[in-house]
Amino acid sequence: MTAVEAEKHEGEMARTSVQDLSTDEAPRPAEAGSATGRWLRFLIPVLMLVGLIVVWQVYVMVYDVPHYILPSPVRVAQALAADWPVLLSALWVTLTITLKALVIALVGGVALAILMAQSKWIELALYPYAVILQVTPVVAIAPLILIYTPTTQAAILICAWIVAFFPVLSNTTQGLRSTDHNLLNLFELYRASRWQTLIFLQLPNALPYFLAGLRIAGGLALIAAVVGEFAAGTAGAGSGLAFRLLESQYRLNIPRLFGALILLSLTGVLIFAATSLVSHLLLRKWHESAVRREN
Repeated sequence: MTAVEAEKHEGEMARTSVQDLSTDEAPRPAEAGSATGRWLRFLIPVLMLVGLIVVWQVYVMVYDVPHYILPSPVRVAQALAADWPVLLSALWVTLTITLKALVIALVGGVALAILMAQSKWIELALYPYAVILQVTPVVAIAPLILIYTPTTQAAILICAWIVAFFPVLSNTTQGLRSTDHNLLNLFELYRASRWQTLIFLQLPNALPYFLAGLRIAGGLALIAAVVGEFAAGTAGAGSGLAFRLLESQYRLNIPRLFGALILLSLTGVLIFAATSLVSHLLLRKWHESAVRREN
């Protein structure tokens, strides 16, 4: 080896050593910023909300906006505190209908999806009518539902179920149908029964699709429950938040109206958070959408 070649070789070794040291000693961005990133994901939305509330309060004070047009956050908080028993009871009625409709939609949607996945003829017979039921505005069929149901609460429950049913059915059916054909052939090769194939292959494959439909259906069930209450025109002690919204509007009690809207929004956020938590707990150990990447 000549002197020039030896010098080049030593230079390459030195550069390689420097790169190795820099790679080993430098912290990874994900490891260095993981705790900070978690705090930022929490703090940024909170700070944004606080900023919006401050701007809202300042705008009302500077321009002296009447409370029956745009109440200040302070007035909305006072209305929430004063009318809390009334609003809480109305929220409970709406939330009960929402959860009942969601449970019925989950059970019916999954059962019908399994039937359609097992038989193409059943899918051809039933799926078009499920689509028609979904695309028809629930406000348009609410008067008919009110005529044919014995109670107003039952009519609202049916309206909420109709809207929440299709996302569960559609997503679960898609998940069952998207099972890898090679794995299906493998199960057939080992002479697995239809029941075993469904339990051990198709349902686990459809779980992420089902959970996506669950997140969608949770919010839609709440929206449909409120719309159903609007359409039904419920009133009295057993009425939900929709009636309290209308009542506040007619009485120009805008602070209470804002308070009811805030409660509805928080309820929707909590439903989405709960369904997202369920999805994370069921998928975090095995599915790519929830597994944390190491790099």
